[in-house]
Amino acid sequence: MKTKREALILAGQLREFLVTEGPDAAYELLEPVLEERTRFPLLEVVGRESTHAVDLALTEAFLDQVASHRTEGGWVVIGAALQRRLEMALTWALEQARRYITGGAVWYAADILGERVPGEGLVSRFDDTLELLAAWTADDSPWVRRACGAAVHHWAKRAHGVPALEAQAYRLLRLLEPMFEERDTAALKGVGWGLKTLGRFYPDLLVNWLEEQVKVRGRRARGLLLRKSLTYLPPEVKERFGRFR
Repeated sequence: MKTKREALILAGQLREFLVTEGPDAAYELLEPVLEERTRFPLLEVVGRESTHAVDLALTEAFLDQVASHRTEGGWVVIGAALQRRLEMALTWALEQARRYITGGAVWYAADILGERVPGEGLVSRFDDTLELLAAWTADDSPWVRRACGAAVHHWAKRAHGVPALEAQAYRLLRLLEPMFEERDTAALKGVGWGLKTLGRFYPDLLVNWLEEQVKVRGRRARGLLLRKSLTYLPPEVKERFGRFR
């Protein structure tokens, strides 16, 4: 599959198979595409369109089938399918994403789903998504905690430093605050990724927040988290925080 037209044709075939033959037959049609190196944007088309107007129970059964094979491209299909439901079924979409991230238990599943589901939720339905995402920061699974950082990264990349969105950026720093002293490396890398991208587009906001955590509240982050957070900040700022790494 090399073109968007081919992706749309496949999506239509998948939708027909899914409704008439069931999830197993639909997956058999999808499997060859997931076994080859298919570009993510094309897989996103397949994910969005193959489950369009399909009821949630049948969609969930199909996505369960995709997840059971644990292919990298499969997580993209799942993420795009859930992203399509954010407007009308936000809670369901986030619950499914959380379940797949936990079951996937691998970094690329957490990152792919974190960006495409809660990340895009923050872009399109900020307040509602933020409220639901708060529980993820204390989840037992480090992969779910990691996905919080991926979601924040996606939001910050899309916000691109727009001044009018600074208040939202601040609220996302508060979202990540419980994980400032995270010790699990897998989760920590995701949190650092989110902080790094916030620092790229809202540097002053991040510096003030870091100073509050480290100098005012005396919290101790792992060096990896601080190094990632400081990536895009000026040398003098990196030097100022150097002794806390």
